[in-house]
Amino acid sequence: MTPLDRLTLTHCVQTAALAPSLHNSQPWRFRIVDGAVEVYADRRRQLDVLDPAGRELLISVGAAVFTLRLAIGVRGRDPEVSVLPDPEHPDLVARIRADQVTTPPEEVGVLAAAIPARHTNRRPFTDAVVPADIMEQLIGAAAREGATLTVAGAVSRDAIIGLSQVAEARLGGRGGYRAELGRWTRPGPNRRDGIPPTAFGPWDALEHMPIRDFGLVHRQPFRPSERFEPHPAIVVLATGGDGPADWIRAGQALQRVLLTATHLHLATTPISQPLEVPAVRAMLTGAGDHRWPQMIIRLGYAAPAAATPRRPVGEVLE
Repeated sequence: MTPLDRLTLTHCVQTAALAPSLHNSQPWRFRIVDGAVEVYADRRRQLDVLDPAGRELLISVGAAVFTLRLAIGVRGRDPEVSVLPDPEHPDLVARIRADQVTTPPEEVGVLAAAIPARHTNRRPFTDAVVPADIMEQLIGAAAREGATLTVAGAVSRDAIIGLSQVAEARLGGRGGYRAELGRWTRPGPNRRDGIPPTAFGPWDALEHMPIRDFGLVHRQPFRPSERFEPHPAIVVLATGGDGPADWIRAGQALQRVLLTATHLHLATTPISQPLEVPAVRAMLTGAGDHRWPQMIIRLGYAAPAAATPRRPVGEVLE
């Protein structure tokens, strides 16, 4: 067993940093130690107003862990992952070794190829229905990572949209919400994080779609208003627990689902507002339900979305 060399692992880290994150905050750090990659949560990039418990931060880092697994796997190594390996260092989210040589399954190459093409799409989707067999593939992708993916029926979908609108209003009234949103949407010629105006998407003319308004603070005078699809396809990703290990698992499942959807030519929009208000999240969980919702995803067909910037590897790799 020969570990991958440092240069190759550095390229793997660079790929892992393409993972999705709340407000494109990129809350991760990496270290290469003795042929292994350690993945850390970067608490300096936590969104304290939206995510005081760090749940979404760990989902984001979990997505980076899954992306790193793919980057290692496509290079002919079987990634050995230890989640939360050191109780004395809770911000050490995972340690991944890349010693074991293997022939990667075809799926690894397919998902790895989708990494640079995956972008959150905040534009209107077409009215085309997502076929049932594709939904089944996405459900299977979540199950592979120990999570469940539930397709919302018409009644559930309308309830989720309604709860999202309630949550958006409550979040807007939180102290510090606008300042935090402004921090991550402030334009700048050299910004390598946050949400740039090109990724805001248009304003929903009917104010129906539960997409966060990233133009709330730094308004764009030429931002268009468009009609979104009236009946979006919505799925809910959930886990059997609701602690740090479950949030990391949810992030890995989320990224597998998003990359599978990208491979299948679907556009995706993670929706988190209803899960950022405890009372609203409790409504989505339901009495007696032993599954905790971790992310809501809108699915459909649309023109490609603009990419968001990424920090150079030198800023995330210690």
